[in-house]
Amino acid sequence: MASKAHVLPRSSTMVERLNRLYDTIKGDDRLLILINADPDAISSAMALKRLFWRRVTLVTMAHLNIIKRPDNLAMLELLKIPLVHLENIDLKTYSRLAMVDSQPAHCDGLEDLRFDVIIDHHPLGHIEAPFIDVRPDYGATATIMTEYFRAAKIVPNRNLSTALFYGIKTDTNNFTRQGQIEDMRAFRFLFPQANLGLINKIENSEMTKTSLKYFQEGLERVNVRKNMAWVYLGKVDNPDTLVLVADFFMRVRDINQTVVAGLFKDHLVVIFRTAGMRRDAGKLLSRTFGRYGPAGGHRAMARADIPLKNLDLEHRENGEAIEKFMRRQIQDLNRSANLREE
Repeated sequence: MASKAHVLPRSSTMVERLNRLYDTIKGDDRLLILINADPDAISSAMALKRLFWRRVTLVTMAHLNIIKRPDNLAMLELLKIPLVHLENIDLKTYSRLAMVDSQPAHCDGLEDLRFDVIIDHHPLGHIEAPFIDVRPDYGATATIMTEYFRAAKIVPNRNLSTALFYGIKTDTNNFTRQGQIEDMRAFRFLFPQANLGLINKIENSEMTKTSLKYFQEGLERVNVRKNMAWVYLGKVDNPDTLVLVADFFMRVRDINQTVVAGLFKDHLVVIFRTAGMRRDAGKLLSRTFGRYGPAGGHRAMARADIPLKNLDLEHRENGEAIEKFMRRQIQDLNRSANLREE
């Protein structure tokens, strides 16, 4: 785990944090920024790249995941964001590595990489880097990056303001999930420069005809207990589909918790959403699924990403066996949450 000296104390001013960040990456460095691409991560990477504009030799943004969600693709296209997959990157070209809106421990295949900068709003994991700025009480990493801009006295251009604005908007779900006064301040700061027309176009690109079948399956197979809806969708072509279905069920009036699970490649992905619960969704999911693989998140939203090889199942590829496993885990999750009869 990173030593305390590496993690910036909360008492640090933003100017102090900015200067520490600038001191970590030197003028002759070539910086690679890695993300799991979603609106918050994409906009935060754009912001970090802008902070080092003309300060270093090269800055490149690369994503670890496969981007298939139509709204994310629309964001990249409409805002003209240059993003490449890590598979197409020669790591030897870069002298410094950064990660925003995630941490190496949350991602597969990064064990051998040494990071220099980590900026995130997810709970602090086992990480080590010269510069770590992790603030789990913030609703979005884009908020943190906006604060760096204000400390640097930089007004982001229209596309970057739009991206950061959208990143905060999505990760706080219009401030219905976890959010702080800092998120509101960043939102107001970005509003005059953001292109709301482009944001509307991006948001209206959320679903495709392919994703409709998963909504149909979800409606046909959903299990409802008290105020929770949960469903196992089997194999999915993209784990982001699980997020869309989980958010969809959260719109039902009498539902304030949803769990949607599915198989993506050789992993069981579990999405957990809550509203109005006093207990922390991230801690609950970690307690229930953490023994099998990475699991955690925030008070209102959490995710588990479990390698199938970690499941003690006789037939791991058997849908019925995995659904029975999920049913047991949901029971454990309910007990942990101490759900009340309505």
